[in-house]
Amino acid sequence: SLDLCRHNALPHLVARNTVHMLPRDIFGFSTFGVAMTLNKWLPLKLVDKFLLLVSSFFLGNTNHYGIKRPKTGPIELKLATGKTPVLDVGQIAQIKSGNIKVMEGVKEITRNGAKFMDGQEKEFEAIILATGYKSNVPSWLKGSDFFTKDGMPKTPFPHGWKGEQGLYTVGFTRRGLHGTYFDAIKISEDITSQWKTVKSKSCSDSHIINLISTTTLNNV
Repeated sequence: SLDLCRHNALPHLVARNTVHMLPRDIFGFSTFGVAMTLNKWLPLKLVDKFLLLVSSFFLGNTNHYGIKRPKTGPIELKLATGKTPVLDVGQIAQIKSGNIKVMEGVKEITRNGAKFMDGQEKEFEAIILATGYKSNVPSWLKGSDFFTKDGMPKTPFPHGWKGEQGLYTVGFTRRGLHGTYFDAIKISEDITSQWKTVKSKSCSDSHIINLISTTTLNNV
């Protein structure tokens, strides 16, 4: 919606579920970076309270704009469900100014647009359904029981980055970039260790590495 707004469109947004919106940075420092640093020293609930306090200071009460927050804190929710907070890069300002309209749920799609739960009906040139994504690993990775039927590693974090026969996975931790970073470090260390082993063997030996990343597995 923000990209459309910046190109002179008049987007209408429907937030179907509750969602945390946080400022992208706090006094020049990454919000997630600050959160992960604080989490090393403080209980998770205190970190979440800090983030919500900072968010209220910078963004205001998003409930007033039609974007309701979950009852569970942003980092706790992320770790439990994988649902990532939305970082504000200008969309709240556009919502406040009325350039992005936040609507209630869609009641039905009409011939020329949509009818909303509050009774309003509007015409649109295009409707974009942001319905989420899921892992499609089970549909093509055969002969491996490393993944569940939902396409996630059976072994929970922090041990779900390596399977058998040179299989590595990146980004399935439900912990965003922090989890992906953890996977990448572990995999690079493991590859380095195995590479040293390969170099000590004869040149005729083969070494195959299969790397699976969520960037190539998710259907939208």
